[in-house]
Amino acid sequence: MNKTELIEALAAKTDTPKTQAADFLAALEDIVVANVKKGEKVAITGFVSFERVDRKARVARNPQTGAEIQVAASKAPKVSAGASFKKAIKG
Repeated sequence: MNKTELIEALAAKTDTPKTQAADFLAALEDIVVANVKKGEKVAITGFVSFERVDRKARVARNPQTGAEIQVAASKAPKVSAGASFKKAIKG
């Protein structure tokens, strides 16, 4: 399912126009991204959680030459499935 299909399914499920469903999805994306960017965790209990993880600087190796490479510290998004979602998928 792509984003367009998700919007269509959301509109059908909530009996709202597609434009309103698209606005809702866009607002949800904006809220999640803005809060995770600030370092806050966003959780939809039982379904999914979004958070930012801080990765430390480290030394890696070039697999072709074996030379050491310095990898800078970075920030990355982390998404975790909730317990209810996992249970539904497992059956």
